[in-house]
Amino acid sequence: MNERPVVILTALDLEYEAVRRHLTGLRTHHHRAGTLFEVGYLADGECRVVLGLVGKGNHPAAVLAERAISEFDPLALLFVGVAGRLWPQIGLGDVVVATHVYAYHGGTSEDEGFKARPRVWEISHEAAQRAHHLERSGTWTRRLPEGADIPKVRFGPIAAGEVVQDSAISRHAQWVRQTYNDALAIEMEAAGVAQAAHFNRSLPMIVVRGVSDRADGTKVTTDGANWQPRAVINAAAFATALAAELAQQPHSKSRTASLRKAEDRRMTETVRNIARGYARVGLQAGAIYGNVSVGQSPEPAADATTLLAELRDELMRARTAGTVDEDTFAAAAKELSVVTESLSTDTEQGKNRAMIALKKLRGLLMDLAELASMVTSVITAIRGGS
Repeated sequence: MNERPVVILTALDLEYEAVRRHLTGLRTHHHRAGTLFEVGYLADGECRVVLGLVGKGNHPAAVLAERAISEFDPLALLFVGVAGRLWPQIGLGDVVVATHVYAYHGGTSEDEGFKARPRVWEISHEAAQRAHHLERSGTWTRRLPEGADIPKVRFGPIAAGEVVQDSAISRHAQWVRQTYNDALAIEMEAAGVAQAAHFNRSLPMIVVRGVSDRADGTKVTTDGANWQPRAVINAAAFATALAAELAQQPHSKSRTASLRKAEDRRMTETVRNIARGYARVGLQAGAIYGNVSVGQSPEPAADATTLLAELRDELMRARTAGTVDEDTFAAAAKELSVVTESLSTDTEQGKNRAMIALKKLRGLLMDLAELASMVTSVITAIRGGS
């Protein structure tokens, strides 16, 4: 499992809940500026997901997308929700994956009329390839509710502006269709998210929209027929399947994760200097990780079972002290049970299951440095026992 998460953002509560139903082991993450994210895993446990609500509009979407990127260092950023279609051949409920995002409100006003000067962002090549592969395989449809109609997945540009378009004949609607006549759908957040991703070394960013209205003056009718929840269910199914797909690709670890792993290795290394006769051992060090023992042999490293017991006790103390909330404690206790049960089988498969559960546990406790460090010690002990 890739240790870096996939960030999924939505604009509406309806969209947020549709994605949330695909996640498990959720815990709340409080950003120092007041934003609340939820961190959990896809139901299959193979992808860590950060879920956030940005509200309507490109500007808040850009700010909160940047906030999520800085906070979580994701391997990819997805924006999921509903959109209005721009052409009749696109059906209600269809899923549109943006190949390009147009920020269509850029332009210059001259005597002879308004001249478009759009910003354009293109989906990354690998993300596009994986999205197409997912559509061809059809495996993403397993995430749809049982008995649901299977929508078409369409790839093409999406236009992102600052107004809700609900007319086919207004001057604005005619200008959009004429100037951006290859755009499949229209919405209000993708440009902000795309800009934030672009400013972060071209972080892979994918916009997945379910078509909920025709953007032609019939929005009240389609909303009354419940096309918004139907469309966003389709978009959430495809987006979470794509997140799982992206998590399988070999990404380089973040610099923070690489440093942490290197530190873990240093902390488990043992160096012994032995002096005989009249010789003496001196110590000169710039940085010391772990314990230094002089005049005695180092104690043997604790085994995984002992470390698990200590971790369980420390978790209970943290719960009593109120540093771990009840939801986090319950989720952590569940993963500890999986670890204990998996290790009891004394098989390679059981060991692998235990390692996955421990990585989930470390993600749950990432805000509590001491507990997260204890989880890392258990992981190190299991690896060392191979």
